[in-house]
This record gives sequence, C-alpha cells and structure tokens, in this order.
Amino acid sequence: MKISEIYQKKDLTLSFEVFPPKGDLGADVLRDVLAELSGLGPDFISVTYSAGGGGNSQKTVELAGLIGEYGTSSIAHLTCINSRREEIGAVVEAMKRRGIENILALRGDRVEGKEPTDFFHATELIAELRGQGFCIGAACYPEGHIENDSPEDDLTHLLEKEAAGAEFFVSQLFFENGKFYRFLERARSRGLRGPVTAGVMPILSKAQISRMIFMCGASLPSEIIRLLNRHENDPEALRQAGIAYAAEQAADLAKNGVDGVHIYTMNQPDIARAVVERLRADGYVGV
Repeated sequence: MKISEIYQKKDLTLSFEVFPPKGDLGADVLRDVLAELSGLGPDFISVTYSAGGGGNSQKTVELAGLIGEYGTSSIAHLTCINSRREEIGAVVEAMKRRGIENILALRGDRVEGKEPTDFFHATELIAELRGQGFCIGAACYPEGHIENDSPEDDLTHLLEKEAAGAEFFVSQLFFENGKFYRFLERARSRGLRGPVTAGVMPILSKAQISRMIFMCGASLPSEIIRLLNRHENDPEALRQAGIAYAAEQAADLAKNGVDGVHIYTMNQPDIARAVVERLRADGYVGV
C-alpha cells in the first residue's frame, strides 16, 4: 500500500526502520527479525541504504521486497549524491520488479574525494522519481541539517522537496520533543502540507550516542546527560534506560497529536516491542 493512503486512514501511524544486514546476520535470523517486527502491527517498515555513502541498493531492494511477504508495507531508501542518473534508473526498475511502491528519497552522505555528478540534492532525486508511480517521501531535520547553519534556509529546502513531489516526511532523530514541536510549528507556518512522522532512536550505548551526535548534530537534553552519567558503568542498565526514554518520547509525541512515530530499531525487535507496549498501554495503538 502507498504510504500516502495509510496517512489518510490513520490519526497516528507507527513505523519501524531496519537496515540490510552485514555478513553475520543470516537469512533465517533476518526473517525472524522481520516476523517479530511485522507481528507488532506497524503501518510500514523502512529499509536504509548503508551509512557513509557506500550504498547497497541490491540488499535494500531485496529486504524491502521481503517485508511485503509479511503483509506489511515497506519503504526503500534511495540516495543519489554518489550515483549517476542511469544507476538510479536501474535501482528504480529493480524496485518496480519487486513491487515496491514507496521510496524515501535522500541526498545521502558525502564521500571524501568523490564529487557529485548528476544529483546534488534530494530535491533533484524527488523530481526524477515523480510520475513513475511511487509514493515519495523525504527527510526533515527538527534541529536543522548538520551542513546548514540557517534554520530558515533549512525550511526553504523542505518546502522545495514538497514542491518537487514529496508526499510525506520522516524526521531525523532527536531527543527533546519540544524541538520537534517547534520545528513542526515553523514548517506549518511556512506552508508545509504533507504529514510529518517523528523519528525516535533509543540510546543503547555511549559509543552510539557519540556517533549519532557527530553525524546528525542532534543535541542532548540534561535528562539524557544525567542518564548517561547514572549508568556510566552498567551498559545493560544504560540500554534499558535508553529504550524506556524512547518509549516515553513516543508516548508524548502520540499524546500531542503527531502524524506518526518512526522507531529506529537497529534490527532489534525488543526496542520496537517496548515502544509498542507503551503506546498500547496509553491507548494510542490497538492491541
């Protein structure tokens, strides 16, 4: 099903994100992960490209196609900055063959020493995909894109994505819901019309949070800093506290009427389960 149709039917969408496995995660384990995630009743599951700009389009297409076998709608990420137009065209045709209806169109990470060729921005990819039968989504940045110092310019780029054909938006991770609410208020006041889903990633380790802050520019509220300090010498306690914090974030977002909550699961079903259980307990998703 196209994601735009799901948004029309639901007051709150619940979605998960997975990534193509690397090496040691076998096909049976992967199927178990997808079965568990699909069993939690998400409205859709998205599949990433690899970080760092390397891309892995074949695995992304395969995994997005596999999700459909579990009766769940899928979104395949597609990045463009390191690809030529013919390469993008080949991936798009592969997606059509697998019956993939939804694409999250992204610029992608820059690769040092490699210059862009046919695409410089996600807007150009969105325009390329428009009219090919896909429902197209795009990213948004509650705290601004890490390469952009101007919040107003950031909102201008967001509106350009919608004008080019983006029908919905999924946000980058953030740890303070107030930043998302203020971002959404500014975007709506500037004229953004499409649904915006809030991206939530649990803190699982100090190394992970350091990497995310550096890559994404997300800020840490004092509550998170205290949490990191409290569990400094207990990795498992930190992991559980991080998951609980993400579940609390999701519940507050649902309470405040967001269009959707998107959980970055890191291919770990217990993360998604904890969030779903909290949303069910509060009555925001069905049993």
